[in-house]
This record gives sequence, structure tokens and C-alpha cells, in this order.
Amino acid sequence: MRIPAALFCSTLALSMAACALTTQQSATSSTPVRSSAQAPMQTSLSTFFEQYDEAQLALSPESKAYRGLRDEDYGAWDDYSDAGAQKRQQLLQQSLAEMGAGYDLSRLTDDEALSFRLFEAMAERSARTYEHRDNVYLFNQMRGFQSSIPAFLINIHRIDTVEDAEAYIERIKGIGPVLDTLTVEARERAENGVMPPKWVYAYVISDIENLLSAGNENAILKDFEEKVMSLKADQSNVIEMAAAATMLLGAAEEHWNSSAKPAYERLLAEMQRQQAIAPTDDGVWRLPNGAEYYSALLKNYTTTDLTADEIHNIGLREVERIHGEMRSIMDKVGFEGSLQDFFQFTRTDDRFFYETREAYLADANAALRKMEAKLPEYFGRLPKAPMVIKPVEAFREKSAGKAFYQSPAPDGSRPGTYYVNLYNLRDMSKNELEALAYHEGSPGHHLQRALQTEMGDLPPFRRFGGVTAYTEGWGLYSEELPKEMGFYTDPYSDFGRLGMELWRACRLVVDTGIHHKRWSREKAIQYLSENTPNPDGDIRKAIERYIVYPGQATAYTIGKLKIMELRAKAREELGESFDIRGFHDAVLASGPVPLDVLEENVNAWIDESLQTSGAI
Repeated sequence: MRIPAALFCSTLALSMAACALTTQQSATSSTPVRSSAQAPMQTSLSTFFEQYDEAQLALSPESKAYRGLRDEDYGAWDDYSDAGAQKRQQLLQQSLAEMGAGYDLSRLTDDEALSFRLFEAMAERSARTYEHRDNVYLFNQMRGFQSSIPAFLINIHRIDTVEDAEAYIERIKGIGPVLDTLTVEARERAENGVMPPKWVYAYVISDIENLLSAGNENAILKDFEEKVMSLKADQSNVIEMAAAATMLLGAAEEHWNSSAKPAYERLLAEMQRQQAIAPTDDGVWRLPNGAEYYSALLKNYTTTDLTADEIHNIGLREVERIHGEMRSIMDKVGFEGSLQDFFQFTRTDDRFFYETREAYLADANAALRKMEAKLPEYFGRLPKAPMVIKPVEAFREKSAGKAFYQSPAPDGSRPGTYYVNLYNLRDMSKNELEALAYHEGSPGHHLQRALQTEMGDLPPFRRFGGVTAYTEGWGLYSEELPKEMGFYTDPYSDFGRLGMELWRACRLVVDTGIHHKRWSREKAIQYLSENTPNPDGDIRKAIERYIVYPGQATAYTIGKLKIMELRAKAREELGESFDIRGFHDAVLASGPVPLDVLEENVNAWIDESLQTSGAI
């Protein structure tokens, strides 16, 4: 995850939190005994959750910044030492024990009981993976700290006052100790056989060298300068602010050169050392207790008891089904040849790719504007927070993923942000533009997660937390829903939608193939090349993602299948009384929940709808 769970599911936030989630687990995995004979706590359950949140935030200055909170530790980083990890672990599990001992589940309201169960489930997921926390790759091409530290400063640390600028400088100064702590930890993990595959290091080293080679023109200092200059322009006393800006910029450069830069140089040396001895096998099966580690990850990400073999077989079935739908589109457009021939045509023909980044962004914005106008017909509740589309920053675009979303700040100071990686336009097919925008924007992540952030009556751990199968299942569902809403009028765009659904189905196959069946990276790449229309660069980057981020990719299809299953059940039982707006509101009303709880929520909505309609 990582910082709080919300940051764990958010795509950009994931970058800063890759280590913190694993260290937030507890060595105490037992569930507290509930006893109606115990005296209740003096505080309400909502107050209990608020107190837990305050204690958790006190341990995580970065979490405060994600939420738009600025106080005396705005210039600090989280504590990534083992002692810091233990504090986070103890807080979560001690809070779980206190909740179980102090509140009688049978006496709580329905909303309170749900929060009780969700907090318990969150702590249990944490405990399940705690013992494997040392198997996480701290430095990798997806969300490694070498790139997530500057990404945090650039995208999260706001500067509205001179004090905010001084806090930014403190964080630049603090990069040195943070990186040194993580570098030592990475070295110790390497000594225990925990290193990413050899090919990962080239990406990590490239990110580091991009920062170092830029000197005082690096991404962090350039961002700081832009923010300070903007601050200067907003002040009435121009002369005084000019002098202050000069001092601030000088201090930032000084701390970069005395603290951050040397630490990056030490990290670079360690990554080069590890690169020379790194393993070539790709799956986590090779790590200490690797099979148990992967099983725990699958259970956490999917919130089911599905085994790796069962997930693999679901993927194979889904791939076969989607291939059949793709052949129908081949017939519609009059293409003659095999499905693989059609894949090759759509991944190579120039008509399916943009020539400029500006053209891509313009069309993505236009697609989302059209969607926004249609949303009220399908959703009773819509978010207030706006969303913007941004290209991934240059310093990390070579290694970053294809697209990701960052939730808005709860105080409205930061919009929801859809980041799209336009490093190689040949990896960003026109055919997929609509589906990708709907997934990351609306009705996908932005609609769901902005609504969640705006649920001020929910306990903070639910308002800012996440369950991957729910969140990503909703994102994938949101790719298919627009077809019913009248979108994907171009058959090639509809083919792109199917291609993205196929992509997630193939993930079930290749993720379990790599980490359970011991496939090589090359075998996984070959599988995607033969079974998807995606370009070679897209395929390679995806497989590389699954290797360093095991299990997460399986949650999309598993979550989406559950949502579709529940919708089909609701349609069948409610008949003409079925209301798509009501169904969507029922899915979204509680925020992210495990899939079994989602099923309970939808079943309750079905029963309520039947009673309202007089059917029972």
C-alpha cells in the first residue's frame, strides 16, 4: 500500500507508499474476541476511528500532505526505519484489539457494524502480509523510491506561503537520510536473496542518472523554482518577495547538493553493485517463502480464497470469450485473415496512433467531456471535485506505467488527476483512448474515488482507504458500461475496449504464470504477443510491471466479474423495477469494500427495491 490504504490504491500515491504498506502490517494476526458481556467504550465508535486516524497521521507526514493538511511536520518524511515500521504495525493491531474488546458488534447500528467489520478486515489483510514485508522491492521501475520521492514533491507538496517553501526545503534536506535508510535496507534484503530481476536495474539507474545529470536543473529544483516564482507573483511587496525567493532558491540548491545528491550517488553505487549480481528468474517463487508470499498477495488483492491455479483458469476462459467478441468486430469492419493478423494490423498501422501528445490529450479531454454530460442518466450521486489530465513528468516517463489516477485532496486544494504516459505514442493506441479515459476518469476511478473522498460521514480509514478488487474492478466495469451508454460508436474503439478487457483477462494468466507456474519474462511476453493486439512496447512494460508488483493485476478482472454477476442478479430479480442508477449508487455508497461485503450490500439493495416496488 504503504501509507494509508487510500494511497496504496491510488496510482501516483502508490509510488510513495510501496514500502509503507508492507510495513504497516502487524505481527499480531489474531482476531479479537467479541463479547457482549464486556463494557462498551466511553467514546462512540466514530470517535474511536477518528482517534485512530489522528494517531496514524501523526506517524505519517506524507499522508497528511496527500490529504492537503499542513502543520508543523509539513517538511518531514515518513519514518522508513524498522522502528518506524513497528510503530505503524503496533498502532493498527492494538487499535484492532481495543475495538474488539470495547465494542459489542451486536449493539452497533448497521453503519457502525459495517465499519467495525471493514476495519477488522483491513487489519487482517495487513497481518497476512506482514511476515513477507522484506520481500518487497524498494527500488523498481514502477513505484520505486528513486522516482517516487521527486514525484511526491512535485505533485503533492504545495507551496502557498513562504513557510510552505521552507518546508519543501526541509524535505529536500531530508531526502538524504530517507534514501540512506532505504539504501541500507535494500542492501540487507539483497544479502538475503531479495533483489528484483537483473533487467529492473537499468530502469532504476536511469531514473537516478536523470536526476543527477541535470545538476541544479533537475526536476525537484525546477519544480521548487516554479512554485516559488508563482508565489512571488502573488505577493504585493515585490521587492521583498524577490529577495526572499533568492534566499529560498539558494537554500534549496544547497541542501540538494549537500544532502540529496550525495544520497542519490550512494544509491546509484548500490544499484550498480546489485545489478552485477542480480538474479535472472522473474517470479517471486524464488524469494524466501515465495509461494506463501504470493498466496497472501492474491488473497489480499482479490479478497477471495481463489488459488493461483483457479485464477489462471478463469483468465484462460475469459480470454477465449473475448476473442470470440473480437472476431465479431473483425467481421463488422470486413477484415479478412486470422485474429492474430488483425492484432498485427491494429498494432502497426499508422492510422491507429497519434503524431503529437497535444492531439492525444485533446481527444482524451473531449471524450471525458461527452461522458460527463451523460453521467446523470446512470448515476444518482456524482462527485463535486474536478479532474485534470496530465502527461507523466519527463524525469520518470520512461519507467512509469501507462496511466494512473491520483485522488483529489479532500479540502479541494488539488483536483483528481489522470496521468497518461505519452513517452512513446506508439504504445498509446487511438483504439484504446476512450476505454482508458473512462477507466481512469469517469465513470471510473475519478467518479468512484472522488465520491469516496467526499463522504465526510465515513470513518477516515474508509474515506481514504482502498480495496484493490473493488476499486480496480470498478475501473474495469467502467470501461464496459459506456457501451451501454451509447459510446464506442467507432468499431475500432469498441475493439480497443475489448482489447483492454482482454488485457486484464490475460493478466490472470501471466501473473500466475510468472509467480506460480515459474514462467520466464520472455514466455509471458510471448503469451501477450500471441493473444492481445497491444504493441510490443506496451506488452514488455506490462509484463515488467507484473513481475515487480505481484498479484495486484489479478484484482481487476476478479472484481469486475463480481460486479457484473451482481448486476445480472439484480436485473433478474427486479425485472422492470431494476434501476441502473440505484444499482450504481448501491455499489458506490459504502466506498471500497471486500467483494463478499459488496455482495451483501447489493443483496440488501435488491431486497429494499423489491419491498419498495411491492413485489414482496
